[in-house]
Amino acid sequence: MGSEGGILSDRIKQGVRIGLALALIGASLPDLTWAEENQVFFRGGFAGLNSNRANEVFTDVYGRNNQRNDSSLGSYVGAGLDLGMHKNFLGVKGMSLVGELGIELKRFDSQTVTQAVPSTCAAAGITNCSIRNSTVAVTMLTVDVAPKLKFREGEKLRPWVIPLGVDFHVISPPSNATTYLDMGLQWGAGVEYNIWGPLNVGIDTRYHLAANMTQTTNNYYTAGAYLGLLY
Repeated sequence: MGSEGGILSDRIKQGVRIGLALALIGASLPDLTWAEENQVFFRGGFAGLNSNRANEVFTDVYGRNNQRNDSSLGSYVGAGLDLGMHKNFLGVKGMSLVGELGIELKRFDSQTVTQAVPSTCAAAGITNCSIRNSTVAVTMLTVDVAPKLKFREGEKLRPWVIPLGVDFHVISPPSNATTYLDMGLQWGAGVEYNIWGPLNVGIDTRYHLAANMTQTTNNYYTAGAYLGLLY
């Protein structure tokens, strides 16, 4: 019994020492407090590619019969989460650090063009192939993770900036090299207004610089509006 009591006493002392060490570590960290910035948002607006995707195999079979998917202007819809991290970030009063996790779908063009698979099939001499036209949409799906700095905490009108975020892209149709995955960076700015209780409205504009790993130019910009619900 005495031996068991000694072991228990040693464990209690060890636990106290660990607790004191953790308390000292916590006391040495910067004084960063949590911010109430959590928000679900829904976005939409205009999107534009730096370079259109005409004259490719899967977009319009190299412009066969003078039919091209050659528009670089379109629209986007998206949604995401703003996750509050810290307020008075880096000691700047009223500036909050928020983490954004977002997803958006762009549609840049949708034309009736020569369909790729039957055309390439017929060109290869395969029987039972017929060249035909169909509607082909040029789209891009993007998932992003980005830090967002929001200013004027506690006020109804709040500007914000994204200094630099990371994008992950899926392009459709695939490139001539049959690749469709890309990644890149984004930055942007906007402003939001709290119109009532948990309801925010805002506008934002962003530029997305892609690595162009698909052998296509995937850089684009967006400008639009959003509706946010605080939670």
